[in-house]
Amino acid sequence: VGCDRSKNLVDICGEKNFQAFVCDALSVPIRSGSCDACISIAVIHHFSTAERRLATIRELARLLRPGGTALIYVWAMEQEYKNQKSKYLKEKNGSKDTEEEINTGTAQRPLSDQMPDSSSQDSACSDRLLYSKDKGCDAKPVADSRLPVHTNRTSFHSQDLLVPWHLKGGTKKKGESVDTVLFPAGSKESQEFSAVFHRYYHVFREGELEAVCRSLDCVRVQKSYYDQGNWCVILEKL
Repeated sequence: VGCDRSKNLVDICGEKNFQAFVCDALSVPIRSGSCDACISIAVIHHFSTAERRLATIRELARLLRPGGTALIYVWAMEQEYKNQKSKYLKEKNGSKDTEEEINTGTAQRPLSDQMPDSSSQDSACSDRLLYSKDKGCDAKPVADSRLPVHTNRTSFHSQDLLVPWHLKGGTKKKGESVDTVLFPAGSKESQEFSAVFHRYYHVFREGELEAVCRSLDCVRVQKSYYDQGNWCVILEKL
């Protein structure tokens, strides 16, 4: 049984005859102690406070029966580990097969959720001027955010950041808040605005995820390891 915050992704699961439902990771509508195993891939790094990240792991543990296990993956601050670059860094000049396209209504994502748009448009994304367009007024510069905007396919310089996701093949839906990017003058892209979403990430340092898990009395850490730019733990419910 799967669950996700995104109704569109859950709908895709339904089309493939998988069992899935929409929910919040902080409050999963499943009876306590009813799961043999739980998997949380690329979810917890989207929560913006240490308290919420801890609460999410506690909720995951609540679902497990005694002796049940949970696997957690989060994005790592260390994208180069033991002198080896992660797949994320190696695919800086990735092909179309590895590019993320956010389409209206549907989204096809790799398991790790670590594949923002890797086109050449991203290389200077953090240096561009962001604009917002309010109804009935001209585009105005947006004040600098307190969070840095990450340049895709590069190493991380901050644990808390925004990762740009370019909207492709669709138009903005009613009620969605989207920033637009002003491309360099004279470029092909400058002739039209391209919608870009900024998704929040907290990338974990070595030992951080394990330490959070060890702060809970109801679980023990069976294993902690690094896998292709992710920090991972396997927990057992006590």
